[in-house]
Amino acid sequence: MSIFKGAATALITPFKNGLIDFDKFGDFIEWQISENIDALVVAGTTGESATISNIEHKALMTYAVDKVNKRVPVIIGTGSNNTLHSLELTKDAKEAGADAVLIVTPYYNKTTQSGIIKHFTYIADRVDMPIIMYNIPSRTGLHMSVDSVVELSKHSNIVAIKESSGDISYVADIASKVSEDFYIYSGNDDMIVPILSLGGKGVISVLSNVMPKQTHTMVMDYLSGDVYSATNLQLKLYNFISSLFIETSPIPVKTCLNLLGFDVGDLRMPLFEMEEKNKNILISRLKELGFEL
Repeated sequence: MSIFKGAATALITPFKNGLIDFDKFGDFIEWQISENIDALVVAGTTGESATISNIEHKALMTYAVDKVNKRVPVIIGTGSNNTLHSLELTKDAKEAGADAVLIVTPYYNKTTQSGIIKHFTYIADRVDMPIIMYNIPSRTGLHMSVDSVVELSKHSNIVAIKESSGDISYVADIASKVSEDFYIYSGNDDMIVPILSLGGKGVISVLSNVMPKQTHTMVMDYLSGDVYSATNLQLKLYNFISSLFIETSPIPVKTCLNLLGFDVGDLRMPLFEMEEKNKNILISRLKELGFEL
């Protein structure tokens, strides 16, 4: 039940006049596929899922699955701090024809490690499709222990983890204890190569919204044995990657795409436009990489 190797874009959601701009979303999906992206993630954090209604969520997943039409895997974000809501969204994703779901650890409630295990197991027992767990304690206030990850990795429907703690020792500990068919994906664009070096299979990326081909190339170079090229590309893009997180994501990446002419619209409140000083840093990093603005 492996889903992909390489780079998956955590897609932005374009808005126009307060509504999802499906025409722009479709165009963006087509461009991503033309740039050799390996998979697409819909309605994740970068897609502003926290401010998307249930109706919009279902419309996004259905549209994306139909648009992609099996050309690359489509992964739907179905996480919630409400286990029953997450289950409902996961059932919707399966019905829509998604290839997998991405489920973040329950946020705000601050459950125990036993609660984390019960949360994921409850969903995995009831929907027969591949599940990628998502560990991002900086946003959720909850960190999955290594023991929890290892225990959950034994479930036949839980096939991978998107790891965004920034703790490379934690990743190494997981990698040393899970089976080879349980995939680890980097959730941090500045740690793609380090996580690949520990047996990771790819990245679920913010960077690849802007540079899908380069992000794909970085992973595939490494996996094909060209560690030198992959490392050089990771280091070359380091400053730009940093600028994509100079404010809360997806504020910078959406700003960046608008600067480059993709016209993906505004952010939904409470997210708001980028501060001018940070926007200037982003512009300078784009110019350093040869982008014309």
